[in-house]
Amino acid sequence: MSGIAEAFRQGGGWMYVILVVSIIAIGIIIERFIFLFFKYNINAHAFMAQIQKLVMANNIDRAIKLCNAAPSAALPKVIKAGLTRANKGEVEIQNAVEEATLEVVPQIMKRVGSLQALANVATLLGLLGTIIGLIEAFEALKSATPDTRQELLSQGIALAMNTTAFGLIVAIPCMVAHLFLSGMTKKIIDEIDQYSVKLENLLVSRGKGGVNPLEK
Repeated sequence: MSGIAEAFRQGGGWMYVILVVSIIAIGIIIERFIFLFFKYNINAHAFMAQIQKLVMANNIDRAIKLCNAAPSAALPKVIKAGLTRANKGEVEIQNAVEEATLEVVPQIMKRVGSLQALANVATLLGLLGTIIGLIEAFEALKSATPDTRQELLSQGIALAMNTTAFGLIVAIPCMVAHLFLSGMTKKIIDEIDQYSVKLENLLVSRGKGGVNPLEK
């Protein structure tokens, strides 16, 4: 730990700026992980299989109650919007589903893209600290006395190397988390797109007197 503390001290003020970026990134990662994996996510296939059975049995009220059982999940919100217009025309069903999708999708995507930006900021801050450290090192070679030249040179190089390392230490996990969370975001949105269209077809078919089962 003493080595880490010494490296942090040698990095100067830039280390604190990068530290602030890392704290923000950690907060976003934790918040998005909780929301995407525990709040918005659901077993879409099993959920839609139950919805299909209820719609085929013409039990729309129970299907809506099933959606209400998972009030925070993204897919049930969209499906519920379509079910509440089940006895309306095709256009009204589509409009209700599209409106709910437009409301839900931004909530799913929120702040995930900022992780990539924070990774870039951390990298650039580390690079800036590197450049400043090298400038200080060259200034030491040019203007310092022989007695202090070696010490000032080592301080400048330490600043350059430590800020670069810390910037990358923050940036790499941010990029990995962005990749991981983006994949989960895409999965949830793809499920909404897929099953909302299938629900529309199911309700329209029901309105015309026939119900086709959802495709697996």
